[in-house]
Amino acid sequence: MFYYLIAAIIIVIDQITKWLIVKNMELGESITVIENFLYITSHRNRGAAWGILQGQMWFFYIITTIVIVGIIYYIQKYTKNNKVMGVALGLMLGGAIGNFIDRLFRKEVVDFINTYIFTYDFPIFNVADSSLCIGVGLLFIHMLFFEGKQEKEQA
Repeated sequence: MFYYLIAAIIIVIDQITKWLIVKNMELGESITVIENFLYITSHRNRGAAWGILQGQMWFFYIITTIVIVGIIYYIQKYTKNNKVMGVALGLMLGGAIGNFIDRLFRKEVVDFINTYIFTYDFPIFNVADSSLCIGVGLLFIHMLFFEGKQEKEQA
């Protein structure tokens, strides 16, 4: 149940921050947080990461539904004694649902975190995207460092 709470918290934070952007900023408007590094920029995306597959909403509905069902299955089946994997999947679930809500009700995803890494203008993202990336990173760490240990302990 704890992992679903993580997902719920991510969804709430994601949706509140997106609502604040939509209600308080014009599309394209930008607020400097840290000069040459971090900006809050009102942006919309009808595709996936880096704007790929623009306007393919039915594709995203189908894929996201499959991903959400898969994550719930894995939470139910594999997280009983595996906290790192549970947290990773909770973060991924919250991120997937957060962006799914946007696609379903807005027909686009609200993005607003705009960063520059040295001179590279990183694609604008949101809380759900961050949650997905952190969750995938934790899952990767789990697979590299913890999964083999658990198999050895069970043998």
